[in-house]
Amino acid sequence: MLAVPAGAAPRQPPPPAAVGGERLGLPGVQVAPMAGAPPLPGDLTGQSWIVSDLASGEVLAASNPHLRLPPASTLKILFADTVLPKFDRDAVHRVADEEIQGIGPGSSLVGIKENLDYRVEDLWRGVFLSSGNDAVHVLAHMNGGVPQTVAEMQSRADALQARDTRVISPDGYDMDGQVSSAYDLSLFARAGLRNADFRMYCATRDAMFPGGIDRNTGQRGSFGIANTDRLLGKYPGLIGVKNGTTTNAGSTFVGAAERDGRTLLVTVMHPASYQRVYDETAALLDWGFAAAGKVQPVGRLVDELPPAGAEPTGQADGTAAAAPAPPPNPSATAAAAPAASGGHGAVGWSAVVAAGAVVGGGALLLRRRRSAG
Repeated sequence: MLAVPAGAAPRQPPPPAAVGGERLGLPGVQVAPMAGAPPLPGDLTGQSWIVSDLASGEVLAASNPHLRLPPASTLKILFADTVLPKFDRDAVHRVADEEIQGIGPGSSLVGIKENLDYRVEDLWRGVFLSSGNDAVHVLAHMNGGVPQTVAEMQSRADALQARDTRVISPDGYDMDGQVSSAYDLSLFARAGLRNADFRMYCATRDAMFPGGIDRNTGQRGSFGIANTDRLLGKYPGLIGVKNGTTTNAGSTFVGAAERDGRTLLVTVMHPASYQRVYDETAALLDWGFAAAGKVQPVGRLVDELPPAGAEPTGQADGTAAAAPAPPPNPSATAAAAPAASGGHGAVGWSAVVAAGAVVGGGALLLRRRRSAG
């Protein structure tokens, strides 16, 4: 047996391979340009980001995509992918008082009241548009309770090979140890967008939500809610998916957009400011569409692990076979696409997005410092 020379360090096992490809585990920006490829935006501040093709899963570029960070309300993407297939959207549920207790202080709320009936589709609009933690908790109770839902979300993340994700709360509220990554959030969005209802909800810009009972008339009222996604209706071809802001996470955003038959996913986590999460997402989408066919992929979004003896389904309940994402909602795409097209850099999008933030934006910023929004 050969002796180890004195002072020589013992051999260390190689680090585990990064999910999606070796380059995705390396620090810093990863991109493989070919002739004619446009340069990446030069003023990106996100601690972690990734640009990928929804259909093929090819990663066009990334920076620290497996960095584990608090996800804020982008974790609601995983919640929806896990729970949404379980309930008929036309079903009606009467909310009990305990279902809207135990919500984190300062949480974003859609305004659900106890002892009133809500359709499941209204609850999901509360999740996607208002990022309502109260809507999440009601649906979680319908699903067997918060602990069971958290366990199912973790199992779903494991099945999607989202190994950077640890689920503690179903709504993304800041909790010690709760983390995800830009890579994992892209996996969740890719899986969710295979569900037509998921795609419809995340593309909805505004809706009426059931209110309380008027004491004078005895009639139930309603009020308007608007999607807190500041690119929806502003960025050409945007079809969702979800934004989030908390004290620990800063701002996070997962956006999907379609152009010329190609759909790209961009996830940005913890940029320098709230506004920049939208600016940088728009800039990376512009770059991705311009770079298509001019860069070599640096990795890929992996497929869901099949259950033992079965093929992957892409659905939380395992009832539907995996399939390419359906075409975007025509009305949503039409509403999102302005008359004039063209690229928008990160700085150019500041004014556009700021204008969109007038409706409902102030409420998001003022509601809380620590909540999942």
